[in-house]
Amino acid sequence: MKRLALGAMLLVATAATLLAGAFAPGDAEGQPLATVSVQLLSFNDYHGNLEPPTGSSGRIGTTDAGGIEYFATHLANLKATNPNTLVVGAGDMIGASPLTSALFHDEPSIESLNLAGLQVTSVGNHEFDEGSAELLRMQNGGCHPKDGCQDGTPFAGADFEFLSANVFLDKSFDAKITAASDKAKTEQPGKPDANAKATTAPLLPAYTIKTVGGVKVGFIGMTLEGTPTIVTPTGVAGLTFYPEAYMANYWAQNLRKQGVKTIVVLLHEGGFQTGGSDINGCAGIAGPIVGITNLMSNDIDVVVSGHTHNAYNCMIGSKLVTSAASFGRLITDIDLEIDTTTGDVVTKRATNRIVTRTVPKHAGETALLERYQRLAAPLANRVIGRITADISRTANRAGESALGDVIADAQLAATKPANKGGAVVAFMNPGGIRADFTFNQQSGGEQPGQVTFAEAFTVQPFGNTLVVKTMTGQMIKDLLEQQFDNPSTGADRVLQVSSGFTYTYRRSNPKGSRVDAASIRIDGTPIGLATQYRVSMNSFLADGGDNFPAFRQGTNTLGGEVDTDAIVSYFAANNSAPIGPGPQTRIVRAD
Repeated sequence: MKRLALGAMLLVATAATLLAGAFAPGDAEGQPLATVSVQLLSFNDYHGNLEPPTGSSGRIGTTDAGGIEYFATHLANLKATNPNTLVVGAGDMIGASPLTSALFHDEPSIESLNLAGLQVTSVGNHEFDEGSAELLRMQNGGCHPKDGCQDGTPFAGADFEFLSANVFLDKSFDAKITAASDKAKTEQPGKPDANAKATTAPLLPAYTIKTVGGVKVGFIGMTLEGTPTIVTPTGVAGLTFYPEAYMANYWAQNLRKQGVKTIVVLLHEGGFQTGGSDINGCAGIAGPIVGITNLMSNDIDVVVSGHTHNAYNCMIGSKLVTSAASFGRLITDIDLEIDTTTGDVVTKRATNRIVTRTVPKHAGETALLERYQRLAAPLANRVIGRITADISRTANRAGESALGDVIADAQLAATKPANKGGAVVAFMNPGGIRADFTFNQQSGGEQPGQVTFAEAFTVQPFGNTLVVKTMTGQMIKDLLEQQFDNPSTGADRVLQVSSGFTYTYRRSNPKGSRVDAASIRIDGTPIGLATQYRVSMNSFLADGGDNFPAFRQGTNTLGGEVDTDAIVSYFAANNSAPIGPGPQTRIVRAD
């Protein structure tokens, strides 16, 4: 990385935009610098959203955004502005995907990204949802070991590179590097010990070097270190996940030895703004991204991040740090001016751009999408269960809905076994319930009262995974208080709760004292404020989504299955008798 004096940096920052091959203001000796303009187009957390996402997940602010047909067009238009362009990602390209991709083990997602021109991405936690062998199949191709080639043709795999610099097949680093990795979680690691080395290669390549515009750019792919805590154990069996910052420094040192001076980390971990929501803002940036970036060597120029599904555009120390929200709704346009003599970055800037739906659709992506939609129809129309009547998401005066009860019960059933988390209560955010189960809906030729797989996806389309955490009774009380004046004064988000969990509240009471602590019961027993309970939620809530920071305080996290799979399993377990709407008496409003 170019280490300029403050005055020189300010001079560069105020200069006009430089074209490829033009001259930068000057180096420390006053000589002109020949530079080349390199464009990186980045995104993260695509999650197989070929079709335009719906609801709030399909908007940026009030603007409808996303859909691979539009995404690919925007990407092509941006690529046309600079011949020195690379398209990169920061993980979770697959996993927790909507129906059209998930039914085919995310092969449609890979093929759509091939068409869009993705060149390299890090591996996220969701790439491990079906295990490391399936991840390798995504890279290398081949038919699914159980379901075969579902569309009748062999799956060719990704044209782009998956990178994961911190995931190894065993504890393959020697004791010295392992100890340093552990230390790096809390302390500045500095440069790795030159004698420390890996005894085997990572699961996937750690880095790749791209030559563009005559300069070398190194990309290091980094997977969320905490992946084993949020995916099923079988998905990461036999793998070791090392700390992100230490491993980024280790491989950056390796790249420097190869003469690579421009280094980009594609990191599947992120943060969030606490003081605003501007997609190009950095107001009160918080979360793991801050600590990880501060521990990284100054050899690293750019950190493209993800995982939290938030948008931001920051300078953290000397590093440009970006995130493009999720689901293909944003593309981050990163512009680097690189010294062609030294290979160092001279200037860097980024802009998050909305993937609007006002551009022409990409013809190739449209053909791909329509093909999989046709193939999905028979699977989408599979009957998964029966209902006795409409089960609505419309809440009563207390905020409880019949469908919310059913979904919370399904999530508790999926996480109640000891090996699945041992949950005693489940919470569901009402905004994640996007449709009703309708008795007379017959979209796929089913009989009245029959529920199809596609209908279950429509009700819960976001592909969240289930998460179990340990929370104290006080945390649960705090959580319930956070439902009120959320998202704004006078507006409430009442969480849906599973069978056996009951409480009473008075909306007119002062803030912080609306829930009667003595009324909070699990299976009829009052909770103890100091007692620990295993609590089930979806991954969106687990990260504090919908302004519920109490969920973040939970500990001993265990990840589980996709929420839609939980509802499918729940219908199967109750196949002998149709499911009907309940009395909605779990939550009582006393005023």
